[in-house]
Amino acid sequence: MGRGSLRKMMGGGATASDSDTDTFSIFGPFHLTSIDWTSSYYRTSVASSLVNGVYTLEGDRLEKRVGSESLAKPWWEFFNFTLLETLMDDDGSIYGAVFEYKLYNLYQNTPHVKVPHHVIAFRGTMLKGKTWKSDMKLNLKISFNNLHQGGRPMHAVKAIRNMVEKYSESAIWLAGHSLGAALVLLAGKTMTSVGFLLESYIFNPPISSLPLEQLPGGDMIKNVFQIAKSVVKATVVMALTDLKVQDQDNPKTTSWIPYLYVNPADPICAGYIDYFRHKTYMSEIGAGEIERTGARKSVRSLLVGKIRGKSSTSDLSTEPLHLLPSADMIVNNNKPTKSTTAHGLHQWWERDSTLLANWESCCIRPYIEGKLDQLNLQ
Repeated sequence: MGRGSLRKMMGGGATASDSDTDTFSIFGPFHLTSIDWTSSYYRTSVASSLVNGVYTLEGDRLEKRVGSESLAKPWWEFFNFTLLETLMDDDGSIYGAVFEYKLYNLYQNTPHVKVPHHVIAFRGTMLKGKTWKSDMKLNLKISFNNLHQGGRPMHAVKAIRNMVEKYSESAIWLAGHSLGAALVLLAGKTMTSVGFLLESYIFNPPISSLPLEQLPGGDMIKNVFQIAKSVVKATVVMALTDLKVQDQDNPKTTSWIPYLYVNPADPICAGYIDYFRHKTYMSEIGAGEIERTGARKSVRSLLVGKIRGKSSTSDLSTEPLHLLPSADMIVNNNKPTKSTTAHGLHQWWERDSTLLANWESCCIRPYIEGKLDQLNLQ
C-alpha cells in the first residue's frame, strides 16, 4: 500500500493531513542541514525524502498545484538534487522520478564514501483520483507473485537500464516505499541477473505471506507452521516443475545486498522478519535446501500457469520478491502512535534519538557452505 493508507488498521489513529505530509517545512527532515554520506541514517533520510518527493509530485498533479503552489520541489532541492525525469504510467499518473545529485563531482576523490550520482525513486499506492485503480491492480499482482507481468514494472526497468547504460551503475541508487519498494525489489533482481548491483533502499516492502509476527503464540508454534509450509511448498513445486532440490542460492542474487526497512507492527512488511528468521532456523537444522526450494517458486503462480497452459514472456525476474539470500535489514521496533503509523514512510527520517535507539540492524549473509549468519531478533 502507500504512504497514508490503512492508518486505522495499523493502529496509527489520526494522522497529519495529506497537505501537511506534502509540505517539507512541516513534515520533512529539515533538521538535516548538511549531509554526512558516511552515515547510514543520513543516507536513509535522503532516500526516503526523495521517495516522498515522488508522492508529492503525484499529489501536485492530482490537486492541480502548479507554480508557487507546488509542494514537491523542497523534498529534493533541500538536499541539492535536481529532477531529471518523471516516470509516468499509461493513465498519466506519476509513479517514479529520476533525481541527480548536484554535488556529486565533489566526491570523485573519495571513493570510500557512498554518494549517489542519480537516485531513481518510486512511490507506493495513492488512493486518490484515478491513480488508485492502476496502483491496486499492481498490488493484486504482488499478491499472486506476478508483478513482472505489469506494464509499469517493465517501464520502470527500461528507465533504469537506460540510466545504467549512460552512467556507472555504482553511482545509481534505487529507492521505493510499499508498492514502490516492490518495484525496486523486482528491478534490483532483474538488473542483478545481468550483472549490475544497484544500491537499493527498500521501505516497507509488501510480502505475499501470512504475517506470523502479527499472530499470537510462541516461537515453537511458528517454527512448526513454517517447517510444514516449506515442506509442502517444496513438494508441490518439485511436482509441478520437475525441479530438483536447490542446493544453493543464485550467486548473482546473493551478491546484491539491498537495505530493507521494516516495522514488526506493519502487517504489510512484517513477514520479512519471520522469513529471514525461518531461513536462518532451517539452515541451522540442516533443512536449508528444502526452504530454498519452497521459496523459489510461488505455488499460486505455478497453479495458475498450469491452468492457463502458458508462461510469462516478460524478461523481468520471475523470482518471488521476498527471495533475498542477502540483505541489510533495519527493524523499527517503535510501536505506532497517533502521529506515526507502522507503514508510514516518514518514520525513516525519525528525528528523536530515543526512538532511533529502538532501530535494530540485522545483517543477513549466507555462509559459503550455505548456512546463514545468525539473525538476532527477539
